[in-house]
Parts: sequence; structure tokens; C-alpha cells
Amino acid sequence: MEIMSEDVPLLIAMEGPLQGQRWAVRGSLLIGREPSCDLVIADRQVSRRHARLTTTNAGVLLEDLGSKNGTNYNGIPLTEPVILQDGDSIQIALAQRFTFISSDATLPIEDNEFESLSAAGLLLRVDKRGHRVWIGDQEVLPPLSLAQFKLLELLYENQGQVVPRPQVIEWVWGSEEAILVTEQALDALVRRLRERLASIEPDHIFIETVRGHGLRLNNPRQS
Repeated sequence: MEIMSEDVPLLIAMEGPLQGQRWAVRGSLLIGREPSCDLVIADRQVSRRHARLTTTNAGVLLEDLGSKNGTNYNGIPLTEPVILQDGDSIQIALAQRFTFISSDATLPIEDNEFESLSAAGLLLRVDKRGHRVWIGDQEVLPPLSLAQFKLLELLYENQGQVVPRPQVIEWVWGSEEAILVTEQALDALVRRLRERLASIEPDHIFIETVRGHGLRLNNPRQS
């Protein structure tokens, strides 16, 4: 696993044996079972040289290297190379899922910014550029999904204020997809985010529902 220190694209391991680990994408990142690969997934479902990410002038290119069990891109089998976009999901066989975070979202939190957040004494802190969340001194791992993070980011930016549900839906899913998103889908997302945060701080509900109005972040100062 590589510690982030530059403004580079980031690959975050979600469900799977590498869950919670992160890799910078510089030049070429070879994924496979073979120990010589840059990113090794020790699972028999994974081919020796399974897939590769390559930095190009157009962005980061993802290609499957003729793997036996395939590579999925946003839930669809990858049949030809594709330029990755922020938040894209990559599934290597059935063994490991990754989320791709583009370079404009991967700047590490600055020391003075983190100290400022710590000095403020807030229980929950969000590093928007690094896609990271802390509760107290404990980081939320594995990282939140992109939808969970965007929901928390919006509420964090509007701490103490009620954010209307339509605004939440448009922020998380985008204006074009928002009209297709049901209230039940938002409720399910809120429930999953609450569960993730409760795994670290079970005695506090961070995401409050204000009936008839929207959602609000209840982010107290640390005691």
C-alpha cells in the first residue's frame, strides 16, 4: 500500500482481501496474482497479469489483459480499454472491487487544515480532497463508497443546517439521474451511511432526518 503525498489519481480497495488499501496511479499500475505485479491480489480467480491502469494525456486508461475471469467497469464486463472517471468502480474477477478517484480529488489533507479541524474539536472530520473521514482519532475504513461520501460531504459543508432532500439527491446522483432516484433509494443510502459511522461511534447519530424538510449533520465537539 502506498501513502499518498502528491496530487495523483488514487485507487481505493473496497470489498475484497485488500479492503481499505490505497494506491497512487503513476505511469502504469499492473494488477494481477503474480508477485511481480504492482498490485497483487492473491486469489486464484485473478489471472497472473489481469488488468492494467496507464496514465495517458487523456486520463487514466483501464484495460483488461485477456484475463480468464474478466474485469468489470461500473458493473459491465470490460471489452475494450476505457478512460476512467472520478468514482468509477472496477471489479477484478469476483475477488476485489476498487473505486477510482481522479487527481483533482486526491490532494492529501494539509497539516494546517487537519490541525484546524482538530482544534475546532469536531467529532467527525472530512478530508474532501483525500476522500477520507475520521471520527475522533479513528479513520473510517474501509473508505466510504462514492455516494456515501458525497452525501456526507454535502451535509458537512452545511453543518447544523437542514439540507432539503431534493438537493441531496441532485448532489449525490447528479441532475440528469436525479429524476429517476426514489425516496427509498435515498433512505437506503442514509441508512448505510449511518451504519458505517455507527461502527465507530455507536452512541451518536450523525445523520438526522428532519421530517418534512431534509437531512442535517449533527456533529458535536469532542468531549
